[in-house]
Amino acid sequence: MKILVIGGTGLVGKRVCEKLKSMGSEVIVGSPSSGINIVTGEGLTEALVGTDIVLDLSNSQSPDDQIALNFFRTAAKNIIGAEKQAHIKHHLVLSIVGTDRAQHIGYLQAKKHQEDAVIESGTPYTVIRSTQFHEHVSTIIDVQAEGRNVHVSAIDYQPIALTDVVDYIVKFALEQPKNKIVEIAGPDLGLMTNFVENYLKVKGEDKIVVPNQDDKYMFHNMPKSGLVPTGEFYPGKIRFDDWIRNS
Repeated sequence: MKILVIGGTGLVGKRVCEKLKSMGSEVIVGSPSSGINIVTGEGLTEALVGTDIVLDLSNSQSPDDQIALNFFRTAAKNIIGAEKQAHIKHHLVLSIVGTDRAQHIGYLQAKKHQEDAVIESGTPYTVIRSTQFHEHVSTIIDVQAEGRNVHVSAIDYQPIALTDVVDYIVKFALEQPKNKIVEIAGPDLGLMTNFVENYLKVKGEDKIVVPNQDDKYMFHNMPKSGLVPTGEFYPGKIRFDDWIRNS
């Protein structure tokens, strides 16, 4: 089984490549450093020769609205065009839970374009929408802290461990294409304020959570339940509190 992992040097992609290789798959690491550039198209045709599966785990270098849209639009066009010539059997893309419910955010507009492009491509596909990672909690604290106070909205939150995300990507990649969107989320659902408070308490950080009702994630307005699945989802195995103690 030959698999091209686009974004194979990133946070998720590197771990996916390692797991696939350990399972005996032939893995092509798709990144500009390896001569595969999805924006220019360089190396794509050659990388897809004899390839069975494409995993698109790429990300824009900037969350800026127009930069992200240009990146995902151009990348999707290049990847899908090359895939059609290579007769790829399965295209999997990693996206975000809530993408369709927060289209006022430019970055999520860009992710929706990425999703739609593969859905409409004619290539068998699986779109995985994931909730935020456990590992993002420290970013929330860094971005939303003012001195000792960490301002956090009391919105629904259901983070998933990076390890579980990697496991699901590999699982779905090696299965038959779903030809639909599936969602993955952590086993614990609660308010974002509670998750941040638990993290600070276990880590012993000298910071205080200041809850608010602004319904924001980072700098973005967000529906109160916009970051969690609204229907069926595949649950992660690693509970948030266990992850904190072991991280």
